[in-house]
Amino acid sequence: MNHYDIAILGGDRRIAYMAPMFAAEGCRVTCYGTCDFPESSSSAPPAIASSLKEALDTTGTIVCGIPFEKSGFLYCEDRVHIPIPELQRCLRKGQSLFAGMLPEDFRRHCEERSIKCHDFMKDEPLTLFNAIATAEGAILEALSHKETLLHGSKCLVLGFGRCGSLIAERLKGLNADVTITAQRAAAMALAGTKGFTAFPLTDLTSEISKFDFIFNTIPACYLGEESLPKVRRDCLIIDIASARTGVDYKKAEELSLNCLFCPGLPGKYAAESCAQRMVKYVLNNLP
Repeated sequence: MNHYDIAILGGDRRIAYMAPMFAAEGCRVTCYGTCDFPESSSSAPPAIASSLKEALDTTGTIVCGIPFEKSGFLYCEDRVHIPIPELQRCLRKGQSLFAGMLPEDFRRHCEERSIKCHDFMKDEPLTLFNAIATAEGAILEALSHKETLLHGSKCLVLGFGRCGSLIAERLKGLNADVTITAQRAAAMALAGTKGFTAFPLTDLTSEISKFDFIFNTIPACYLGEESLPKVRRDCLIIDIASARTGVDYKKAEELSLNCLFCPGLPGKYAAESCAQRMVKYVLNNLP
């Protein structure tokens, strides 16, 4: 089994960009269910399989997207529909699989069959780079959907974890007036040491009417029945929390609020840069 025979399955533009990069490194690449990949000067362009079985028949390494699955199917941006059990049946002992946000039950299943799993989002450098791409993408979404400057605007960031802190730092660099709200006292204290105004999430309803832009990174619905009616009608909400869990979208629609759910920002705005890092990670972790 040759681990430099690589099958690329589904994913977003980050995964598609990886195909010609692997080919340029001398790998034999087969794609199935991927986005259209960019043209490359490589003498060995990626092949396109007609079925999942064909894609996996001789490969030693499988590369899937971030996230790995959505609603029980391999994440493929609606190109093909591959149930996870079908993928499991096609995997073979000794293969290596790379993807992001792998479910624990899938990982256990692979380990029992001597299939090595690598989670992109368990690697700290890759996770940080993904957060940087997410932060820059969130700011691009804000600039694209509101005809006002971030410079001088009042911005609220919900959460001060990896993504929240990066969004806040970049907004500050654009001379926005940035405020942080978070649940943990330690997070608010850290925000204060970096020069940000901060208040606890318990004060969100009384404070939220002050802001022109709201960036949510918390995967819990603090933007709901109590707080949304207080949001200004000219405010733009950018929600990057996973699975649409950060905002009550039905309530936001009732109130005619401008609220955007923005998943997959790295794939939308920084696919090539992310792909370069991910290819390096895969090649460094092949047997």
